[in-house]
Amino acid sequence: MLASCGFLAGVAALGRYAGLEGFSVLQIVFLRLLFGALSLTPALAVRGVSMLRTTHWRLYAVRIVVGLVGMTTWFAALKLVTVGEVTSIGFLTPLLVTLGAALVLREAVDGPRWGATLVGFLGALIILRPGLQEVSLGTWVALASAVLMATSSLLIKTLAGRDDPDKIVLLSSGVQAAIMAIPAALVWQWPSAFMWLVFVGMGAMGMLGHITLTRAFRATDASVVMPAEFARLPFAVALGYALFGELIDLWTWVGAGVIFAASIYAARRERRLARAMARAPMP
Repeated sequence: MLASCGFLAGVAALGRYAGLEGFSVLQIVFLRLLFGALSLTPALAVRGVSMLRTTHWRLYAVRIVVGLVGMTTWFAALKLVTVGEVTSIGFLTPLLVTLGAALVLREAVDGPRWGATLVGFLGALIILRPGLQEVSLGTWVALASAVLMATSSLLIKTLAGRDDPDKIVLLSSGVQAAIMAIPAALVWQWPSAFMWLVFVGMGAMGMLGHITLTRAFRATDASVVMPAEFARLPFAVALGYALFGELIDLWTWVGAGVIFAASIYAARRERRLARAMARAPMP
C-alpha cells in the first residue's frame, strides 16, 4: 500500500503537469490508460491469453464504468486545484471504503474503528471548512472523485477475491482505454517528445500503483488496508512543491493530521487484535 501511495502521487503530479500544459482531460485519461495497459504486455506474453479470460464480466463492467468516471473527475480536479489539495480531499476515500466495507461487503467493523472513522471525517471537515471558506469547483470535482474512487475500491476488493490482481488491472485498463479512444480523438493534441515521456511515465506509475493496491486488498480487509493511503500526502506535497512550487495551507495539514492519526490508531489496534488472535489457543 505504501508503494501504491508513491506511484499514485507521481501520477497526480504528472497529470497536473499535463493539464497545465493545455492537454484535455479526455486525452490525459486515454493516454494514462493506454500506456498503463501496454506496461502489462510482458505479463500477457508470458502468461498467455488466460489473462484475458474471466467469468465475472458483469462485475468488471460496473468497476470499469465507475473507475473511468472517477479517474476522469480526478484528473479534472488536478487541472483546477493543487496536487496537495486533491490528495487531501481524496483522504475521504478510505473513510468511505470503511463504511462501504461494513454496509456492502459485510466486513466486521467494531466500535473503536467506527470512532476512528468519525474522527477522520472531522479531519475532512477541517480541510474543507464549509461555511468558513468558499468551496470551489475544483473542490467539488475532487469530492465527487473521492466518492467514485471509494466505490471503485470496493469493487476491486470484491474482484480481488475472484481473479488474479494483474488480470484485474489489465482487463479494466484495456477496456477503459478502448472506451476513451473516441472522445480523446475528438480533442487530440499531438504531444512533443518530452510529453510522450510524461505520458509513458504516468501510465507505468499508474499501473504499478494499481497493481500494488490490488495486491494490498487481496492481503487483508479493505478497512484495514486503506488507512495506509494517507502516506500519499507527503509524497504529493513534495512533488507539488518540487515541480510547481505549490504548498497547502496550515488547516489542510491539520485536517490531514487528524485523519492520519485516526487511521494509525485503527491500524495499530487491528494489528494488536490480530496478534492476540494468533496467540489464542485453538478450541
